Amino acid sequence: MKKIISICIMSLFITVSCNNDTNLYPLSEGAAEKWYSSESEIEMSLKGLYKEVFWNNINDEHSDDVIRREALNDIIAGKVNSEWSVASKLWENSYTMIARANAIIESLDNNPALKEVIAPAKIEQYKAEALWARAAQYGNLVNHFGDVVYTEKQLSIQEAYAVFRTPKADILECVYRDLDIAGATLPKSYSGLTAARATSSMAYAYKARIAIRDCNYKVAAEAAKSCMDLGAHKLHGDFAEYFKVSTKKSIESIHVIPRSLELEYKYFVKDVTPRNHGGWGTLAPTYELAASFLCSDGLPIDESSLYDPSNPFENRDPRMAMTLTEVGKDKVVQFLGIDYDPSPYAVKVMNHTKGVMIKNNDSRINGQYASYTGLLFTKGVDLLWVANSHYIESDNVLMRYADVLLMYAESKIELDEIDQTVLDAINMVRARAYGVDVTDTGSYPAVTTVDQSKLRTVIRFERRMEFANEKLRFNDILRWRLAERVLSVPSLGLLPNDQLKEKIVDKGLWFFPGIPKIDDDGFVDHSEFINNKLVRVVTQRNFPKHQYLYPIPSKERLINKNLTQNDGY
Repeated sequence: MKKIISICIMSLFITVSCNNDTNLYPLSEGAAEKWYSSESEIEMSLKGLYKEVFWNNINDEHSDDVIRREALNDIIAGKVNSEWSVASKLWENSYTMIARANAIIESLDNNPALKEVIAPAKIEQYKAEALWARAAQYGNLVNHFGDVVYTEKQLSIQEAYAVFRTPKADILECVYRDLDIAGATLPKSYSGLTAARATSSMAYAYKARIAIRDCNYKVAAEAAKSCMDLGAHKLHGDFAEYFKVSTKKSIESIHVIPRSLELEYKYFVKDVTPRNHGGWGTLAPTYELAASFLCSDGLPIDESSLYDPSNPFENRDPRMAMTLTEVGKDKVVQFLGIDYDPSPYAVKVMNHTKGVMIKNNDSRINGQYASYTGLLFTKGVDLLWVANSHYIESDNVLMRYADVLLMYAESKIELDEIDQTVLDAINMVRARAYGVDVTDTGSYPAVTTVDQSKLRTVIRFERRMEFANEKLRFNDILRWRLAERVLSVPSLGLLPNDQLKEKIVDKGLWFFPGIPKIDDDGFVDHSEFINNKLVRVVTQRNFPKHQYLYPIPSKERLINKNLTQNDGY
């Protein structure tokens, strides 16, 4: 078959009746006529739906939480076009998975041989699993592209050339229908497995996520509540511990993709690990993220009397120190056994593991490529991150119970249906961060207001603190319609070393040179720092409004002239 046909279209619309060329069937996969004939083949096919390539399409570098030195990706540079590889890969991978799910469903419905060897209840469970996977993919597609091609069957190449985009609203009706079926049919858990195979919790959690991203708060609230009412999940006892490599099968995990060093299914983390441990320190938390952690009185830093920009980690929400490297005028904290100090005067630091002073590669005085903001992520990072050549086997967490609680709270807030369940959902997440019981309201800044506007602000701060560096921020700022604002201001970093010494450290302004203004949406205004030349403008971000939707990939439109393009591309 000529290569003019894109990989995406071939994987989605592979025909089983219009062409007898056996080369159409990849050797690694069974052909539709030869496969799905036994329960083991159905099981193998279902397990293929959990491949990581089908589920990873968002990067925190697309948000205002992370910078990669001076690099600008197409999203934050405002240069997304119809050739953009991220959109093309998302389209291709999603439709590959949808095609596989459709093939499974059709076989379970139409293959008499399967009904002879698989119990009816098991057939319904397998079908529900495929419905869940297909619905999750369609939900993600419409979130990013709007109207897309929708099909519940395998199409021939000829049919594929003629399809049109289906309205988003029509697709979502089908998505919610399928997820309801999955929620009612799938088991709550599997013997010996947790969060590795689709469950009823997964179905309802994804329904909530898809609905809230469409601002359908009624559906989102009901779906999140259905997940909560199952009682299958609760928050992990320790926030920091949850993200450790050693934490597996946590009761908080709803959907994870397990990794294994032994099986060569691993994750490369050198971009995150510190340079003093042989890492690159490439990915740095932004100053906006650092400013967004509330003080321990529950107030933002521009309202709380507890905030000291010279010692910015004191009197802050505990998740700040569990997420970012601690810095301050009077504080040097060990990070993986070595003092972490990005000061331009810290030429050497103590390696406490070996008891010797070493060259401080995590300061830009020694390493020009050390963190441009002077901060690194610590969330989940331990010494296992620097073993095994910076490969780790921590679970890839795609959905956890804290997200369900906060989606429920946000949806009820937007519906103005605020009751004690809303406050409880937020406070359970917040209390866990402080390491106390939710009822111990004197030990953490419990949320008590029932004012809709104030709670909207609360939930936006809470999500940013809770899910930092978990690939959720970009979709949050999309649905809150904040992207063109927060991604159209510069990303900031430390001044060059000589200026940093003269203007900041020598004048007692280390680590942060002041207090930025933060509005009710969580927008952090560093313009005063920029105007006074107390920070360096690392990159100028730009997010035009048409980027709220991705472009339909050009190669798909070349193949099928019926596919219209989204506005602005």
